Amino acid sequence: MLRGGADDCVPDTSDPVELAARIEAKLRRVPVPVENLLLDPRTGLYSQPHFLGELDRELKRADDSRSGGVVAMVGVAEMAALEVRLGPRVRREVAERLAGVAEKLGGVCDRLGWDDDGRLLMLMPGVDEDTARGALQQFANTVAGTRFVVADENVRLTPAIGWTPLTDCPDRHQAVDQARDAVAESIRHRDLRPVKYAAWMRGAPRARRRVTVAVQALLSALSPLFVLVLGVAIPFVFYQQMYELGWDIGSAAYWVVVGGLIVSAVLIVLECLFSLDAASRPERPAQPYPPASAVIAAYLPNEAATIVDTVESFLRLDYPNELEIVLAYNTPHPMPVEDTLRDMARSDPRLVLLPVAGSTSKAQNINAAVTRVRGDMVGIFDADHHPAPDAFKNAWHWLSHGYDVVQGHCVIRNGDSSWVAKLVGVEFEAIYAVSHPGRTRLYTFGVFGGSNGFWRTDLLARTRMHGSMLTEDIDATMRALHEGAKIATDRTLVSRELAPTTVKALWNQRSRWAQGWLQVSLKYLWPALRSSAFTFRQKAGLFVLLGWREVQPWLTLQILPVLLYAAWRAGGPGELDWAVPIGLLATLVTLSAGVVQALFAWRLAIPELRRRRAWFWRYLFVATFFYSHFKNIVARQALLKEVLRDQQWRVTPRSGGGKAVPRA
Repeated sequence: MLRGGADDCVPDTSDPVELAARIEAKLRRVPVPVENLLLDPRTGLYSQPHFLGELDRELKRADDSRSGGVVAMVGVAEMAALEVRLGPRVRREVAERLAGVAEKLGGVCDRLGWDDDGRLLMLMPGVDEDTARGALQQFANTVAGTRFVVADENVRLTPAIGWTPLTDCPDRHQAVDQARDAVAESIRHRDLRPVKYAAWMRGAPRARRRVTVAVQALLSALSPLFVLVLGVAIPFVFYQQMYELGWDIGSAAYWVVVGGLIVSAVLIVLECLFSLDAASRPERPAQPYPPASAVIAAYLPNEAATIVDTVESFLRLDYPNELEIVLAYNTPHPMPVEDTLRDMARSDPRLVLLPVAGSTSKAQNINAAVTRVRGDMVGIFDADHHPAPDAFKNAWHWLSHGYDVVQGHCVIRNGDSSWVAKLVGVEFEAIYAVSHPGRTRLYTFGVFGGSNGFWRTDLLARTRMHGSMLTEDIDATMRALHEGAKIATDRTLVSRELAPTTVKALWNQRSRWAQGWLQVSLKYLWPALRSSAFTFRQKAGLFVLLGWREVQPWLTLQILPVLLYAAWRAGGPGELDWAVPIGLLATLVTLSAGVVQALFAWRLAIPELRRRRAWFWRYLFVATFFYSHFKNIVARQALLKEVLRDQQWRVTPRSGGGKAVPRA
């Protein structure tokens, strides 16, 4: 009772004279304002004035300390909405709940305080920045994965953490102000990552980029030439010079290239074979169907023509328990379609409209929605997806049997719109019906593909999406896998989407995908191979998925400098023996792998596409002689774009849907 805020406690059997004396003594006591107390009697936290006093003393020691320490502030992204609904009392209660988590974790946090807005203040003296960042990240993950009772209501909170080194702060007020500015930036992303203060957060100009925009644009335009120089000219000169020195490196490179082509082909065939034995969905759920939520992430100016059809398709879903549909969207200006959506929400309470102010990415929209959903299972979809009516019911069959995420089968529904859409339609069957199930069976882990994926809400709340990654879905996959999540793949869990209909749109989409995969590979490959969280089989799969996929496009390009070197050494192209058995074998194996993949894609495709045999023949021809090289070129360009720090997100344009493929 004392911890709950009582001044005193007496038993029910207290003597009336003693009780009257206690009351009289308290009435005569001079009251002390709460803010003048060293510690808040209810939360046990330093009041803001006393916390600033502690901070002052620490700042005087920071200059003499090898590790000056950190001051952090923790805001809550949902605070404004909570206060509107539950009143100002939630400020104190939220600070108290956050402090409880910090105290339970212990660690490097020395003193805890709070300000009048309910933000938690954390003083971490004598620690380096990496240690502080790690402790703050652990705190954020723990808070996000916990359901709190605030004002008698069960809520989920998104901690927004801003911090600044004490050595960068001349006084206590500037330290707190800098941490507050960093909190504002963290709230914008809602991705749980602690944000270090930077001067631009206060309107100061950003540090000048190493490469100006004009120079960057010029270098990007010349990137095909750079690829030829890096991948062909430099290796050829190297082989030539080494031969002059007595080292026949070019001949060894020939065997490496041939071996690489064979390895790539064998890996494709293995995935195809293992896809036949992919795990089947459990027939019955292990637990009753829980409340579920669908999150549709949308950028309205791009999705305005399709979003109403999408929402209507979700409202037709069949699920035996409560199902809410959350449309989390951002728009730079009001759109007429918003009036239509508001009318739909008024007529069907299952539809929840969530405009995300300040959002610039799909990741921010999902992060804003994850704390608002009520379901124990969350399905994530892009704004052009039409899931099958029983999608959520079938997804729960997986999650109820111990899986944390299940990735479904994305099917193209506008294949008749253009030859590009037909190509992508067959490619998606090769990816979602063959490669994903086969890889999951072969390496014992699946991959979340960004849409038509179903998560346990608690795991999604802890994982979030990082908007700084161009493929935030693969980044989230890696972090979930490292946490021990089990990800399944189900090719019978169908959702239909729109494919790009022009080569330019396809190029922009695949460029973003390739660069995003490269970012994930650079960030996670080496730590994953060293981690004890993965088995040897999983590490082999991660090496193929993150390592080999980045090496292979450059390795295939080496056939050009190797042939140039061989022709130079032989005295001209006419002097070469083109019928080398091992070279013919490598060519045959590589071509046959493409045939096998197309055959398996047709065999495992959904019925409505399997009837389109001409699409698969066209895909086999185009992929063999054009599309495979197209994707390799995109992958090489992605490396140069990442080096140039060109990380612009180019939105894939959506139309009204074009011609739909008739369903079975």
